[in-house]
Amino acid sequence: MPGGRLTQQERQQIALGLADGLAYAEIARSLDRPTSTVTREVMRNGGPTAYRADLAHRATERRTRRKQAAPRDPMSPPQTDGRDAEAVREYEETFTTVLMGSGMPKMMSRVMACLYVTDSGSLTASELARRLQVSPASVSKAIAFLDSQGFVRRETDEGRRERYVVDDDVWYQSMTASARSIAQVVDIARQGVGVLGHGTLAATRLENAARFLDFVSESTARAAEQARAILHSKPGPAPGGAEEPSPDH
Repeated sequence: MPGGRLTQQERQQIALGLADGLAYAEIARSLDRPTSTVTREVMRNGGPTAYRADLAHRATERRTRRKQAAPRDPMSPPQTDGRDAEAVREYEETFTTVLMGSGMPKMMSRVMACLYVTDSGSLTASELARRLQVSPASVSKAIAFLDSQGFVRRETDEGRRERYVVDDDVWYQSMTASARSIAQVVDIARQGVGVLGHGTLAATRLENAARFLDFVSESTARAAEQARAILHSKPGPAPGGAEEPSPDH
């Protein structure tokens, strides 16, 4: 697959694909690019309904000029883990883009992705602000949202500084919260059946929706519980080694 940045012609093809209602994967295949590249490109430039090739191309050029002109932050931690810093940065952007696509606001997505790509899964407000190059106020607002949704938790370190942590159970809590939310919709839909009268078209529509969502809610909660142990697996052999633990154990 070709490397490097997207060309203006490729961006025009993306815009045409979006106009035709094509999925990101289909557009990516036509460009011989990774799906993540197309997803990130669209989400960082207005989303599928507002993407414009010319504006996206100019915005990318501006970002490139800013990065070239910006001096390296002397407070940034050196890369001592052997990782490709540029590859990590690109992945973090892709992760952020996908979280935004799921409905999470941009700054909250950036904070979440930043925490997740650190080995410790834990950073202070000042560390987050420095890594993301944003104001402490922006970090504080993002953390407040993530904390309220159960995506992060707060703890105090030995220096009495507050740290923000992505818990191992974050996706389990998210799935169970989603199941509870769907269950509430089921209850409301079934109330509507009584109000609108059994056998009417509107009541039948609501009853069918309730049955469908009830099944989804129960299946989601059950699957999350069965797979919860996976979230607590410890680092193991490289791919090809021992099998991962079963989610049932």
